[in-house]
Amino acid sequence: MKLDTAGLRVLTREECLHLFTLTPVGRIVFTDRALPSVQPVNFLLHGDDIVIRTSAGSKLAAATRNAVVAFEVDEIDVTTRTGWSVTAVGHARAVTDPAEIERLSALPLVRWVPGDQDHFIVVRAEQVSGRRIV
Repeated sequence: MKLDTAGLRVLTREECLHLFTLTPVGRIVFTDRALPSVQPVNFLLHGDDIVIRTSAGSKLAAATRNAVVAFEVDEIDVTTRTGWSVTAVGHARAVTDPAEIERLSALPLVRWVPGDQDHFIVVRAEQVSGRRIV
């Protein structure tokens, strides 16, 4: 068991990617008018890609086109003081290829908020790290 300097267990890439599949909501960190911005989104892990469905005119869609972003998921139990946190960093891209849009549309990813749902953002999980509180 590998522990970091705070005594938290460092997770492997495979463990981190698995934890991405256990929760439907994460937080994407992007730049909005030169300032950091964090937005909760529902998502789906598809291979090494984080897939987000949003509207084409959203601030998130505009801010993440060809940008480096961070994405975070976690689960914390405040009673037992246990949990985990996983972060991925990678390039975000807007999906424009009709065949890829059709494939992503078939995934079980439904937006939680009402409105247009025809725009997909894909974040390649290039750097992944995570910690588990034990």
